[in-house]
Amino acid sequence: MRAEPQAASYRPDTSLASLADWIGDPVAAADFPQTLLRFRNDRHAATVGLAGLTNAEWVRHFGRFTPLDGNLPEPLALRYHGHQFRVYNPEIGDGRGFLFAQLRDGEDRLLDLGTKGSGQTPWSRAGDGRLTLKGAVREILATEMLEALGVYTSKTFSVVETGEALTRGDEPSPTRSAVMTRLSHGHIRIGTFQRLLALEERDHMAQLVDYCLTQFPGPMPPGDAPGRDEPAVQLMHQLVERMADLAASWMVAGFVHGVLNTDNMNISGESFDYGPWRFLPKWDPGFTAAYFDHQGLYAFGRQPEALHWNCGQFAVALRLLVDAPPLIATMERFGPLYMAAIGRRWCWRLGVASRGAEADGTLVAACEATLRETGMSPDAFFFAHRGGRDAEGALADALAGYEPVADDHPYWQGEAPQSMLIDEVEAIWAAIAENDDWRPLADKVAAVRAMGAAHGIPPEPAGHSPQAEAT
Repeated sequence: MRAEPQAASYRPDTSLASLADWIGDPVAAADFPQTLLRFRNDRHAATVGLAGLTNAEWVRHFGRFTPLDGNLPEPLALRYHGHQFRVYNPEIGDGRGFLFAQLRDGEDRLLDLGTKGSGQTPWSRAGDGRLTLKGAVREILATEMLEALGVYTSKTFSVVETGEALTRGDEPSPTRSAVMTRLSHGHIRIGTFQRLLALEERDHMAQLVDYCLTQFPGPMPPGDAPGRDEPAVQLMHQLVERMADLAASWMVAGFVHGVLNTDNMNISGESFDYGPWRFLPKWDPGFTAAYFDHQGLYAFGRQPEALHWNCGQFAVALRLLVDAPPLIATMERFGPLYMAAIGRRWCWRLGVASRGAEADGTLVAACEATLRETGMSPDAFFFAHRGGRDAEGALADALAGYEPVADDHPYWQGEAPQSMLIDEVEAIWAAIAENDDWRPLADKVAAVRAMGAAHGIPPEPAGHSPQAEAT
């Protein structure tokens, strides 16, 4: 079974302050009409020493954004550019969020508390800087489900309803408002580096590379990698490892992020910023999450391609510091790393011990064929065949020789798996919107966390071990 996140003391560490004069703009949170606490993630608040806050203290910090003791004296709206659906946009940045605080967890990782819906910033353009309550609820559900399925994801830390009526074109309006705080392993994006390239800020980019290598440590490049002593090349290798693993984790989860723009790609390799996400109702590579993705650019089956392309844009940005050949060599690692991650993560979710890349690849192909032939959802498939049970035909042949992982959690003897399909998401929101009934949301979070416990300890996210060299 999976262990609960470990409690730690509160340890502020405002490392990003050393870059603050060029990486962000000081801002103030909106003065909201009300602050009603709707969700507090004490499970992860304990990991950064904040679970002991009273509800009143919680709202003061995560609804009114009074600074935490010893932390950033004022929030920072971060600056970045980005490719949005492959079109470069230099007019973006934190338009409805900011970095609120930085702190260490019990593993000594530097974590950020950042917001969504906290008001206008210099980068809001024509936006109101707000978040709908429905959007916040959807992010709770996305992050809880992804965490349970082993994805390295940000955590929805807090949701406070703010008492404003918002008008949106993609949901019935007026609709309720909220401010959300997420806990994540940094907010430095590929788009942060793209901005420095566009402005030709070489010294700042070198500073940012050093910051990322220090705060998001990872393995050294392979011993024969060209340029492996260059800090920018080291960071490029780490990003490629992380992005290949992230893409694999989404695919195994049956998850479609929907908006894989370079400003949504975190250098730490952590999945974050959930808008029009979906989980697959059936195995369909062409399934899209965003209604505005008319060309299917970020369809389920194209997500690895999208992350590989984004890595390429990171390589282009790093050309400000190093020559192209060692960066190109790094890009060539993406495919093999992705396939290895798919096998590792697929076996974990299926509940069998890996037998190596070749056998695991054959197993994944047989599973995909079964998914296509049966029309089963990924959730139903992995539940039905946990540990290799009830397999027939070609799937049984592919599973021959695989050892099941010992499972005694009652979840696996249940009638059906947990899932997060759109109809249930809408039903949970309807209970809140129509009756202010938060019980279905709380029940779903509890059920999903129990599912996560049943799956056991997830694979370690790739590209984060500072001890070993990459392969």
